[in-house]
Amino acid sequence: MDTLPVTQRKTIPILCLLTAATVWGLVWYPYRVLEAEGMSGIEASVLTYLTATTVGLILWRKQLRAARITPMLIAIALAGGACNLGYVAATLLGEIARVLLLFYLSPLWTVIFARLILRERLTAISAAVIVVSLCGAGIMLWHPEEGLPWPASMGEWLGLGAGVFFSLSNVLGKKAGEVSIELKSLAIFVGAVVLGSLAWPFFPNTEWQLPGTSWLMLAVVGGTIAITNVLVQYAITQTQAAHAIVVLLFELVVAAVASWFLAGETLGLRDWIGGGLIIGASLLSMRISSGH
Repeated sequence: MDTLPVTQRKTIPILCLLTAATVWGLVWYPYRVLEAEGMSGIEASVLTYLTATTVGLILWRKQLRAARITPMLIAIALAGGACNLGYVAATLLGEIARVLLLFYLSPLWTVIFARLILRERLTAISAAVIVVSLCGAGIMLWHPEEGLPWPASMGEWLGLGAGVFFSLSNVLGKKAGEVSIELKSLAIFVGAVVLGSLAWPFFPNTEWQLPGTSWLMLAVVGGTIAITNVLVQYAITQTQAAHAIVVLLFELVVAAVASWFLAGETLGLRDWIGGGLIIGASLLSMRISSGH
């Protein structure tokens, strides 16, 4: 890549991030199709991440030869696996756009985990991220009849939780700077398979009568997840983290349009206002990433 012209070296990472944002803004739909055909989200998640694990082992076999399993790697696997399973379950149970907006409260949790785990100093900007995020969430989640700004459904709780584990896995990944990107990615895939397998018995389903196209869909989604992870990791190494955050917010646009077109879901005024504040907190967190 270093031999490419400067304009291409700048453009390719952005295209990778836009591709990843598009994938994550649409990936919920195949899971809904599979659920409608009799396969639960847990079952579909285990099979797709098992596929992603297989693809990762093939693509990164050389980089993984000297791999060592450490407590930190296990923690990354569990946090990342819980994030991915929670994300899938949330998009199946809740309204897509609201779930993703709650997921993107992640800058709030990142500030907290960075303080607790990395001992990073709480700056004025960090405090502002916390305040703006909480204001946005409060506006979105406030229900006058209940009096408290809590998530209104299991899908929203799972979306919120997935964002917490997303932040935790990222902070743990930063702390484990000596671990390769490939090994971290594979650990997250394995974590999703293990946690999903443990949860599988609680979601029994003996009515699998999937057509061949559905099995192909499972394989394509699993392979896409693995390749998308590679694109993101490459792009992040080639761009500033602050810029990457902005581009990845394109996922919200894709998800909002897709959920309206494919699922007939729309956002209310409070959702737009609260969501705007949450996005603003994500943009504000850029200043933390860039060190200003």
